[in-house]
Amino acid sequence: MNGAQAVIRTLVGGGVDVCFANPGTSEMHFVAALDEVPGMRAVLSLFEGVATGAADGYARMAGRPAATLLHLGPGLGNGIANLHNARRARTPLVNVVGDHALTHKRLDAPLESDIDALAGTVSGWVRRSLATSEVGADTADAIAAAAAGQVATLVLPADVSWSDGAAVGTVTGRRPASHVAPELVEDAAEVLGGSTVLFLGGDAVTEPGLRAAAQVAAGTGTRLLAETFPARMARGAGVPDVLKLPYPPQGARKQLDGVQHLVLVGAKEPVAFFGYPGMDGRLVPEGCTVHVLAAPEEDAVAVLQALAELAAPGATPQLAEARRPDLPTGALDIKAFAEVVGALLPERAIVVDEALTSGYFLPGATVGAPAHDWLTLTGGAIGQGLPAATGAAVACPDRPVISLQADGSAMYTIQALWTQAREDLDVTTIVCDNSAYAILADELENVGAASGGERAGKLLDLGGPSLDFVALATGMGVPASRATTAEELAAQFRTALAEPGPHLIDAVLPRG
Repeated sequence: MNGAQAVIRTLVGGGVDVCFANPGTSEMHFVAALDEVPGMRAVLSLFEGVATGAADGYARMAGRPAATLLHLGPGLGNGIANLHNARRARTPLVNVVGDHALTHKRLDAPLESDIDALAGTVSGWVRRSLATSEVGADTADAIAAAAAGQVATLVLPADVSWSDGAAVGTVTGRRPASHVAPELVEDAAEVLGGSTVLFLGGDAVTEPGLRAAAQVAAGTGTRLLAETFPARMARGAGVPDVLKLPYPPQGARKQLDGVQHLVLVGAKEPVAFFGYPGMDGRLVPEGCTVHVLAAPEEDAVAVLQALAELAAPGATPQLAEARRPDLPTGALDIKAFAEVVGALLPERAIVVDEALTSGYFLPGATVGAPAHDWLTLTGGAIGQGLPAATGAAVACPDRPVISLQADGSAMYTIQALWTQAREDLDVTTIVCDNSAYAILADELENVGAASGGERAGKLLDLGGPSLDFVALATGMGVPASRATTAEELAAQFRTALAEPGPHLIDAVLPRG
């Protein structure tokens, strides 16, 4: 058995049976070995950022790692933005990066680079396999490391892949069950009340976590807030409705104003995304005490359930009622867009939200829709939405995936549409087409740099020429249409949901 065959057999044996790939010469023995190990599903991506983002979306929904296959340092570099998002989301992911043969490294070939340094910026675990006899064990260690909620990068030299003498590795060291510390729960129970906020992230925003948190809120008057961009959040009718901390620091400070105790449950202490002139990036109010009830890597659900049993036994959590907005008519704007989504969102949907400035009204419009999962831009590196929707659809082929996508960031990874067409994935993409990097116009003012100048404005404008998303989608095999009114968007959304396979709707919104 050669090294590549051992890697794939170890991955499949360890529960990693999907690989999002963009391979090159150094990975050809891995590619050939796919025919020897039929248990691995290989999904081709036309750009490495699609492969890494799809692996992230897959793992968020499947609850177990996917693998990537990337070509040398430049291929890894192309995929780093969405590996950054995966790292921030604590996504389990096995990143396989091919490298030059060990005998070729000394020649400093044109594609030679410091893969280990690049991988270290986004990985919690990095190892380079140096012997074919050890590659199976290295792969097993990578799977175990990823299962802890991190990106694990295995660097695989070409000659380690093609040489014989490898053995399949056995995965050990699975993540142990989390222990709930009674003293931490008791300490948190003592500060519950109207001046306290439970700040939720990670497992705490799954449905069991939200129910337990809502029970605590109902029994003690404690407020609930969720992270601004949770990796995966349960929402909809029958699920507690928890407000997310606003992205703009002014709004976040307003939500936290007057809080005396901030209890972190599966979340880190909130900070502003950026530094602004004359503004402290720390969002916690002065005089507020921060308590860590569960770190992001710990079992937040078990901790919340223990807290609910101690502090609010028998309390009834408040759940979102089933309700939908009326279908809007007339001009299409961001409010009408949100109302169409809320009125027609199907049952058990997976919503991948990279609508950015166009998504302001989405939370209110969808809170009473049938229960669904909401995936967000956890690390803030744009270009995640289309790939994450692709991976989510691979993980959950029996569920409709709705991708709500800003136009500017769509162009970072538009190649994901081709993969959706090739794999016949049930993804409906609505592009929020306002012909601008609208969020950057806001940031220009926030940092005090707004000049109103023509040259600055051109860097935020996506016109001249305008992007034709219908042509882009159909050119990659995805049926597409354009909506300029609320009625057109509703009709096209209904059609896309009723037909299998991928679809794209170009929702033309007011410019900027």
